Amino acid sequence: MEKPLIAIVGRPNVGKSTLFNKLSGQRKSIVNNLPGVTRDRIYADAEWCGHYFTLIDTGGMEVKSKDEMWTQIRGQAELAVEFADVIIFVVDGKQGLLSDDYEIADFLRVHAKPIVLCVNKIDNQEDVFEFYSLGLGEPIPISAEHGKNLGDLLDEVIAHFSEIAEQEEVGGVIKIAVAGKPNAGKSSLVNKILGYDRVIVTDIPGTTRDSIDTPFSFAGQEYVIIDTAGIRRKSKVKEDLEYYSVVRAIGSIRKADVVIIVIDATERITDQDLRICALAHDAGKPSVIVINKWDKIEKDAYTINEFNKHLEHELRFMPYFQAVYASALTGQRVVKVLETVNIVFNNTLQRITTGLLNDVMGQAILAKEPPAKGGGRLKIYYMTQAAAAPPTFILFVNDGRYMHFTYKRYLENYLRKAFDFSGTPIKIMLKNKVD
Repeated sequence: MEKPLIAIVGRPNVGKSTLFNKLSGQRKSIVNNLPGVTRDRIYADAEWCGHYFTLIDTGGMEVKSKDEMWTQIRGQAELAVEFADVIIFVVDGKQGLLSDDYEIADFLRVHAKPIVLCVNKIDNQEDVFEFYSLGLGEPIPISAEHGKNLGDLLDEVIAHFSEIAEQEEVGGVIKIAVAGKPNAGKSSLVNKILGYDRVIVTDIPGTTRDSIDTPFSFAGQEYVIIDTAGIRRKSKVKEDLEYYSVVRAIGSIRKADVVIIVIDATERITDQDLRICALAHDAGKPSVIVINKWDKIEKDAYTINEFNKHLEHELRFMPYFQAVYASALTGQRVVKVLETVNIVFNNTLQRITTGLLNDVMGQAILAKEPPAKGGGRLKIYYMTQAAAAPPTFILFVNDGRYMHFTYKRYLENYLRKAFDFSGTPIKIMLKNKVD
């Protein structure tokens, strides 16, 4: 089951970002008493009682405001709700109920998602009875600032996880998410792959309003392609464009088997491209990096080598990446994109026998013994594969504290040399063996 997505929503200045920071254990949101401070893309992974999930913070929802900024912020919150599995609706216990709270409650009900009603700024167990009138069940009083009752809140959130349908097992139909920043050519690539104009293509960033799932077949293989291009409306604010594309990427990557990440060759790789690559990597999804608009690049004999070196430097956190230089406009190497999708998909499904794994581990240890660390030395007993998609290995050792990160990276690289895991992340988990 993929990590559930939890959206934190509410009107401005009720303490959403403070709650986000407390739950995620890091200060990623700017906390300020001025309404409208949180305007950009904010997300973080978190864990409670062995349950892992992704939090999305949102700007405050000014339901009736016609101001352009508030309209964009409201759109961001609506998008987060669209993709969320569970919603934390935050209200202000000191101010009490306002008309906007009722409006937001009505909006959330339409989406038919599990809602946890959170009454913030309750320091002295004030009466929260009035919040029952929202019709969203029992309100949970908390103080995000002081960390009060957050355990009760999270218990209620994870109680809904059992309601979230388990993702279908990988196999059969390959689900492909096409992700990337606005105007990188995602919709053009989808159209070229499908062979007809399934989605609208223009030069305006954000033309595609919603995710579009389209089944198709190629060389006897069945696929579903998910075009996640675009935003709900044209925007001149760079941060808003980034918010929409990244939130959509989160939603589509979570349900995909393979991620195609489209990068505009004319702009090289940007910070936002790196964020989307990191999302796929962190989610354990195999990916294909498509360097689109390659037809627009002036080339010589060294151009691809120089671009490859640039990618290797920028994507050093995922050295297994597979890049295809293509043009959605002309169709150049679009077939190669699908062929590479099949390769990385098959690679992520690989299962290696325990005997073969331990032969390779033995060779790795003979070539380079674990270094001493903290007054002790790591002893490796054996390795076994626990799962596929992504390939996940359990390494049984005497004491995981002696494992240096450089040696773990060495073992991963040795595995990759022995087996073809190109295009897919792999995970090595340590387990202490009791003698």
